[in-house]
Amino acid sequence: MNDLDPMEFDEDSWLLDQGLESLGDEHWMRHALKLAQQAAEQDEVPVGAIVVHNNKVIASAFNQREQLADPTAHAEMIAITQAASHLNSWRLLECTLFVTLEPCPMCAGAILQSRIPRVVYGAVDPKAGAVVSLFELLSDPRLNHRCETVGGVLANDCGRVLTEFFDRKRRLGKK
Repeated sequence: MNDLDPMEFDEDSWLLDQGLESLGDEHWMRHALKLAQQAAEQDEVPVGAIVVHNNKVIASAFNQREQLADPTAHAEMIAITQAASHLNSWRLLECTLFVTLEPCPMCAGAILQSRIPRVVYGAVDPKAGAVVSLFELLSDPRLNHRCETVGGVLANDCGRVLTEFFDRKRRLGKK
C-alpha cells in the first residue's frame, strides 16, 4: 500500500526524486497539451503554455482571448506574466517556455523581452508563426537577445487539437 496522499502527490517531484536530472521535453509538452484541451473545452483556440524553472512548473496558461475580451490574452503572454510574478523578476533566466503552437510575433516579442533562454513548441503556425514559419524573431542576430528553440515536440498531438477545434467550428458555422 502506498503512503502518499494523492492530493499531495507531485508526479514531477517524484520522478526527479527517482534520480532523473531533468524531465524530457515531451513530458512538459504533455502538461501544455492538457491546457490546450482545457482551452478547447472553453471555446478558446486550443493553445497551452507552461514555464518551467528548476524542473518545476511555475506558470501555466491557455488562450483566453474570448473570455477576457483581450487580444493579448495568448497562452504565452499569460504564462510569462505568471512566471515573472512567481520569480519577482521580469528576467525569466533559467526558464523554458513550452507551448503547443509556434509563437506569434507578439508572443515572440514578449519572450525576447523576458529573456527566456529556451522555447519548446509543438505545431508550426504557417499563418502567424514567428519562430520559423513567417519570421525568425527568436534567432534574429539584429536583436539583443536570442533563444534556443526546439520545434515539433508532440507536433501531431498539438496540431490535432487545433485541427479538431477548427473543424468543429466550421461544422457549426462559427468564426
